[in-house]
Amino acid sequence: MSSNTLSTSTSSIGAAPGTSASVVRPAAWFAVVSLGLGVFTLVTSEFLPASLLPPIAAELGITEGTAGQLVTATSISGIIGGPLIVSALPRIDRRWVMTGLTTLAIASNVLVAIAPAFGLMLASRLLLGIALSGFWAMSLAVTAQLVPAERLGRAMTIVNAGVSLATIAAVPAGAYFGELLGWRAVFLLAAGAGLVTLAAQLATLPSVSPSGAPGFRALLRTARTPVVAIGILAIVLIAGGHFMGFTYLRPAFEGIDGLTPELLAVLLLVYGVASFVGNAVAGPIADRRLAVLLIASPVAIGAGTVVFALLGSSLALAFVTVFVWGLGFGAVPTMVQTWIARVAPDRLESAGGLVVAAFQIAITIGAAVGGLLVDTVGVQAALIGGGIAAVLGAGVLSSARTR
Repeated sequence: MSSNTLSTSTSSIGAAPGTSASVVRPAAWFAVVSLGLGVFTLVTSEFLPASLLPPIAAELGITEGTAGQLVTATSISGIIGGPLIVSALPRIDRRWVMTGLTTLAIASNVLVAIAPAFGLMLASRLLLGIALSGFWAMSLAVTAQLVPAERLGRAMTIVNAGVSLATIAAVPAGAYFGELLGWRAVFLLAAGAGLVTLAAQLATLPSVSPSGAPGFRALLRTARTPVVAIGILAIVLIAGGHFMGFTYLRPAFEGIDGLTPELLAVLLLVYGVASFVGNAVAGPIADRRLAVLLIASPVAIGAGTVVFALLGSSLALAFVTVFVWGLGFGAVPTMVQTWIARVAPDRLESAGGLVVAAFQIAITIGAAVGGLLVDTVGVQAALIGGGIAAVLGAGVLSSARTR
């Protein structure tokens, strides 16, 4: 399928009859918003245990480190979840796939809330990882059938806003409601939010046909395509570099002169707001100047992390560098999804699954390598190493674009 064919197929759903393909029906945007709600609900559920580890550990009689594996389990199952869903369900209407994955996330949260033992909680979180990565992987292909190709970047900004908002809200909301209602009630609240999201998706998502060749063979063919393989490597470098430093922000912040707990909260909020802004501006830029964004976003991550590592003892400079860092990474999801849609327009489902798997691998590798550097050299080494990796990723992604 060519990019022209893609535009035609998307306009049949998203554009009003007798209008230009760039004129999108409001109903299509409502459907895109429902996908963003799905991403928000799923990512919020993924991050909730981070704010609830002490009470979970205390009730179940385990260590906080063991309880933290609830987050790890989600990431591990997420590595295979995206590729698995797009390959194992090749012919089912994507409306039912997306709502089914939302339902799976609701079930996961309910099971965690009522689980009498840690083993069942862990298994429930594996289900969430599959739902999260499958939903995010499919969101690119589904969105591409809701809006014309020239509006895809803007539409993915709406979808990925769910990630930015969840990053800002999940941990503080989980901590607040955990203190107020108990940790089990927090997961029930997440399940309730999932029900609202499911209702929105059922009300707005139209029937969406599968796109591209079905099955595992299509996934393997896509993965072996040189430009896609190079792009996946670039994504691992960029996202892995980010998480190499981001995972250890707290010990990095401890070196800032005059940082109080209140200012620490403000600094984290600055990062979250910057990430949201980065995602908001990424869509229009990706639609018009994608080549610029492929360089600017990873370089912003690299500049923010390296300058913070070298000069981060200054409180004022810390605020500036953290904002630049958040701005750069906030643009990454929309940037890479728009890029992969242009290089593999006839394999969006397979490509989306590979992108999500690359992100999950990047989280795992980045956190592990960063931890090794923190323990052996210091937190500054993790920040600098992460910044260098992100900039290298920009070079690799640009080389893939030229191919």
